[in-house]
Amino acid sequence: MTLQRFLSTWDGVNRENRFNRLFILLLIAANIALAVTLIQTDRTVVLVPPTLEHEVTIGRNSASQEAKDVWALFVVELLGHVTPSNANFLITALDPLLAAAIRQEVLKVLDEQTTAIKRENVSLSFEPGAITHDPKNDNIYITGKHVTTGPGAQPVAIERTYVLRIIFQNYRPRVAYLDVYPGPARLSTEPPKPPSAPRGDPS
Repeated sequence: MTLQRFLSTWDGVNRENRFNRLFILLLIAANIALAVTLIQTDRTVVLVPPTLEHEVTIGRNSASQEAKDVWALFVVELLGHVTPSNANFLITALDPLLAAAIRQEVLKVLDEQTTAIKRENVSLSFEPGAITHDPKNDNIYITGKHVTTGPGAQPVAIERTYVLRIIFQNYRPRVAYLDVYPGPARLSTEPPKPPSAPRGDPS
């Protein structure tokens, strides 16, 4: 009996149908397993920022040091360049980047300081000079020259250091710690402390 004649019989049709149903069930099971695997996999995003010459890696809740440095510099650029005309924009731009643990306290301090900047009509600028990392608490220290300019007065320049801890939540950067003080970076010799609001003016 040829294959064609066998399949044309009722028994052949039933056998073919049973085989097709089994094959379809196997395909469905494979697709379900693939879908579950994709959902549970922590996707990694690879970016090449214009400020860097090499790629950085961002995961759902983690990122390479280069990515954290880029965002830390971005935040410092906002904090370090404040004038009476852009003081309100500073708060608007920083608000989405602040982690929940420090958001209210930082916004309160920034609101007070930007109000003082507008009242006294002073301008602040900051020129980053060095970046240091503290592996003990994952802090980033950005040190540079801070200049304060007021009406009818000579500019005052001092060395200033910003301390930030950048984390990633659902691929989004968040500032989990923020501090600023005059002088060079002071790397921690103690265990990490809870996040705090920035000290001094917003630059």
